[in-house]
Amino acid sequence: MSQPIRIMLADDHAHARQAMREIIQADPEFEIICEATNGKEAVQLAEQWMPDVILMDIRMPELDGLEATKLIKERFPYVKIVMVTVSDDITHLFEALKKGAQGYLLKNLHPASWHEYLRAVAIDEAPMSREIAVRLLQEFSSVRQSIPDHSPLTGREKEILECVAKGNSNREISEILSISEHTVKNHLKNILHKLHLDNRVQLMRYAYEKGWIRG
Repeated sequence: MSQPIRIMLADDHAHARQAMREIIQADPEFEIICEATNGKEAVQLAEQWMPDVILMDIRMPELDGLEATKLIKERFPYVKIVMVTVSDDITHLFEALKKGAQGYLLKNLHPASWHEYLRAVAIDEAPMSREIAVRLLQEFSSVRQSIPDHSPLTGREKEILECVAKGNSNREISEILSISEHTVKNHLKNILHKLHLDNRVQLMRYAYEKGWIRG
């Protein structure tokens, strides 16, 4: 990306924000534009600054990260939100994804992993973890069936959708289907355009809710 990825930090602990700040500022591709100390402030600053990506703590005063995520995504659907947590509590993370978050980062991950993941989130290429994919499948198992004939997707697009639902990255999909990563990206853009969706998380939820994904 030619312009820096504009980041907002939202965490009620000063030392946590400092740690995130040090990680983010180590890569010139990112720029921290504002910081929130609670969920309510995060919503206000999101409207004021319109960041590209928000790093959101789950537990915060006044308004927790889950509700703040829900409000921000309702008002500004194109803002990417990544939950930042000290543990991989699948329940909280799953709730965050249902409220519109694009993914999550563990605070103890190596800084390089943060940079790689945030770049992928910013351009809608971050894969969903396989554990989250399984939880989505379980959540919508009551409507699970084959992709119906009236689906607007082509055969290749259906194959790519199946791979996305399994948590595969673009590189993994290209290897599985023996096509280039560039081709995978173009197919995903077409799929999102056809379904009027913005990102992979929305795509996965939509596909499960429609019963387009086989277990």
